[in-house]
Amino acid sequence: MQLPRAVVCLPTYNERENLEPMLRALGDKDVHVLVIDDNSPDGTGELADRLAAGLDYVEVLHRDRKEGLGPAYLAGFHRALSGDAELVLEMDCDFSHDPNDVPRLIAAVADGADVALGSRYVPGGGVRNWGLLRRVISAGGSLYARVVLGVQVRDLTGGFKCYRRSVLETIDLNSIHSKGYAFQIETTYRALRAGFGVVEVPITFADREVGGSKMSKGIVAEAIWKVPRLRLAALLGRL
Repeated sequence: MQLPRAVVCLPTYNERENLEPMLRALGDKDVHVLVIDDNSPDGTGELADRLAAGLDYVEVLHRDRKEGLGPAYLAGFHRALSGDAELVLEMDCDFSHDPNDVPRLIAAVADGADVALGSRYVPGGGVRNWGLLRRVISAGGSLYARVVLGVQVRDLTGGFKCYRRSVLETIDLNSIHSKGYAFQIETTYRALRAGFGVVEVPITFADREVGGSKMSKGIVAEAIWKVPRLRLAALLGRL
């Protein structure tokens, strides 16, 4: 079966040590990779340009400053949709998401899903190298969002996804202003509200081995207050 053209959106900020191994690992996955660099001071953007010059499946989108994960992904989505992409993926550059799982997400969409979500919280999924506090925050955040929004998706904060083009063209990307975990919750919720099918594909999420975490108290706080606002907007017919 001929699979649709897939674009992996790969946001980077100070990921110099991870970038080349990740791009090489994606080289045999039959995908186009769009590196979205937020003017990394460690030279990630410059390295991306050099790698793109020698790897025909890699493209680089440079942004002026760091604004958060959500705005970076939105810029990547718009770039992918301006071309002939039929599938658009999100994934981390730090190997928390296994590049070998990319074909599994693509296959789930090819089999009928509108959104394939790499899930830590369905049978067969899990996390590795996490401390207790991070496990509690992540699982608790997903449970909180699921209960408040009234949906069945178990890993609402998950950021390893494959979308059909039609999903991103429908959910009004220009109205999304979330930046961190809330961005992942909001995009999945908007897809569900629009009537699209979301399938959770079990994955193992491994904590990064190289580089620093982008987690912050602000990211967690945004997810806490954003979820009830999303629910209210849905009840008022504004979502």
